[in-house]
Amino acid sequence: MAVDRDLAPALVRSARSAPAITLTGPRQSGKTTLCQTVFPQHPYVSLEAPDVRSFATEDPRAFLAQFPRGAIIDEVQRAPDLPSYLQGLIDADPTPGQWILTGSQNFSLVESVNQSLAGRTAVLNLLPLSRGEAIRFSRYPQSLDEALLTGGYPRIYDRGLDPADWIGSYIATYLERDVRTLRNVGDLSAFGRFVQLCAGRTAQLANLSSLADDCGISQPTAKAWLSILEASFVVFLLPPFHSNLRKRLVKMPKLHFYDTGLVCHLLGIRSASQLHSHPLRGPIFETWVVSEIAKQRTHRGLTRGLSFYRDRSGTEVDLVVEHTERLTLLEAKSATTPSAGFLKTARKVAAHLQDQHRCDLVAVYGGDQLQQRTEESLVPWAQLHQADLSPPSG
Repeated sequence: MAVDRDLAPALVRSARSAPAITLTGPRQSGKTTLCQTVFPQHPYVSLEAPDVRSFATEDPRAFLAQFPRGAIIDEVQRAPDLPSYLQGLIDADPTPGQWILTGSQNFSLVESVNQSLAGRTAVLNLLPLSRGEAIRFSRYPQSLDEALLTGGYPRIYDRGLDPADWIGSYIATYLERDVRTLRNVGDLSAFGRFVQLCAGRTAQLANLSSLADDCGISQPTAKAWLSILEASFVVFLLPPFHSNLRKRLVKMPKLHFYDTGLVCHLLGIRSASQLHSHPLRGPIFETWVVSEIAKQRTHRGLTRGLSFYRDRSGTEVDLVVEHTERLTLLEAKSATTPSAGFLKTARKVAAHLQDQHRCDLVAVYGGDQLQQRTEESLVPWAQLHQADLSPPSG
C-alpha cells in the first residue's frame, strides 16, 4: 500500500527545474516507492542486482544509452562513476526531470554527485515516516508508547509487521552489510556497542570524549563513527542556538536519532509496557518530538532553522524553531497531565531573548488535551503533525 508522502510536492517542483534529482535517505525509508509513484512513466533500474551493477560500472555509456529519455536509477552509489557519465548527457540535453537518482549512503553518493553533477541536480532527503504520514496507513499505533516503540519505517506499517522483529533484522543488516563497506570501521562489534551507547544518550549533548571513553575507542574514532551514523541517516546533531546575547551558551550539539523505534530496540525495549516505566522514556519522547519536526521540515524541502537553547547555568529549551520574524521555543514533556509548569523554562528564555526575537512558546506533551493561548500552546503528541511549526514552502 503506497501512501502519500509529504516530500512528493517538493519532488515534483524540483523535477520542473532540475535535469536530475538526487534522493537520499536511510535504507527502507520508502525512496523507491515514492519515486515510482511520483514518476510512473520513468523506466526503473536498481543497481542492487549484481548483473545490473556490473553493466553500469563496466560500460556506463551503454548502460545509460538504454534510457534515452531518462530513468529512475536506484542505489546509484553502487556505481560511483556513473554520475560523471550522466554529466555529459545532461549537458547535451538539460530537459528538467529526466534523471531520478536514489541512494542510501549519503557520504559516497553526495560526494560523487557534488563532483559530477553540481548545478545539475536537486538534492532531497526522504526520512522515515512522520506521524502525519504514518496515520495514512490502515494500521498505525494508537498510543504514545506504541508510536515510540514502532518508529517510522514504512514496511512495518505496510505489512503489519512486529516492530521488534523487523527492526532487529534492520540493525543486523545495517551493521553487517552497509558498515562493512566503510573504511572507517574495523571492529564491527565495537561499532555495535558504540551505536548502543549513542541510543542511551539520545537527547543528550554529543560528548565525544565521554562516548569514546565508555566504548574503549579513541576520540577521533568516535568522531568518525558518529559521522557514519549521521551520513546513514541514523542520527543527527541538533546545533546549539547562537545569539548576540551576553549569556554564555553551550557550543556542543545534541544527539538525536531519526527513529525512536531504533532507539528502543537498541536499548532492549521490546514492549509498550516496558517503555512506559523505562528511565529513558523522557529523552526518547524528546527525540521523537524533535525528529518529528525535523522530518516535517525536511519533507517540505527545508534544511535549516532548528536548534536548542542551553546556557552555562543549565537553563535549557529542547527545540528552537526559527521563522522569518519569530522563534518558537518548544519543550517536550512526556507526562500525560497538562501543566502550566511545562513552559516555565521557556518563559525564562523568552525573557532573555525578548529584545531580539518575538517568541511563541509550545509544549508538546503525552496527553490529549489541546490548550492554546495568545503566545503559548500545550499540544498533545498525537496532534503535533497539525501544529504550524514550519514556514510555508516555496
